Amino acid sequence: MLDNSNLFDPEKISIIDFKMVKGQVEVPEEFDTANVEGHHLDNSLQFGFNLNEKLVKADFTIEIKTESKDKKAKEATGNFHLVFIYQVENIHDLAKPDDNNLIELHPGLANALSSVTYSTSRGVLLTRLQGTALQTFVLPIINPSSLLHNKKD
Repeated sequence: MLDNSNLFDPEKISIIDFKMVKGQVEVPEEFDTANVEGHHLDNSLQFGFNLNEKLVKADFTIEIKTESKDKKAKEATGNFHLVFIYQVENIHDLAKPDDNNLIELHPGLANALSSVTYSTSRGVLLTRLQGTALQTFVLPIINPSSLLHNKKD
């Protein structure tokens, strides 16, 4: 694993594009927001690399479902797929293909990309969920390195 901490400089990372590929909230007609006790969250973060162009693509998917007092009622759901494109000036020092052609990623870069993707997504969701049955949902604060091990099937 790459671990030379002197190589990582967060100021060499730029967000050059963002797209919401999917942004959907579904609310059953009879849904009562007064019965919402909490939310269930599933999310997944995957990276793709174009080392020649010094680009990293972050695909972040989020599934939210209300948890209501009335267990027989249909729940409100939200499904989002956000894509961030990052340019990393010194990516050749921080991301290298291994013998199996998988990318070995510097831990500082991995953590920074996870952190920025997740926290920016929190802001996007806060605005997109306003006025919906999911408006009380806030993407929780987490250790961003936990996203690197969250593989969704």
